[in-house]
Amino acid sequence: MSQKRSWTLLDAQGRAFASPCPGTLGGHRRSRIYGRLDCPCALAAIARGGYVRQRVFFLDAASAIAAGYRPCARCLPAAYRAWRG
Repeated sequence: MSQKRSWTLLDAQGRAFASPCPGTLGGHRRSRIYGRLDCPCALAAIARGGYVRQRVFFLDAASAIAAGYRPCARCLPAAYRAWRG
């Protein structure tokens, strides 16, 4: 018997919800920054052990921005420059 997997993501209002699809972007709740799941900065922070408890996930950039998060300058430089304006 197979079990359906569920992921917890944040919506545009910053509320958690169960999703049948994994998030495409990760974020840090305290710093309010989002980026790619393979972001070198996020992976380094995870390796140090201090990041995981504050990690959140988003389905897309529009949800992250609407929830009040900004793009990561390292892994999303074009989006960061546009946000910085």
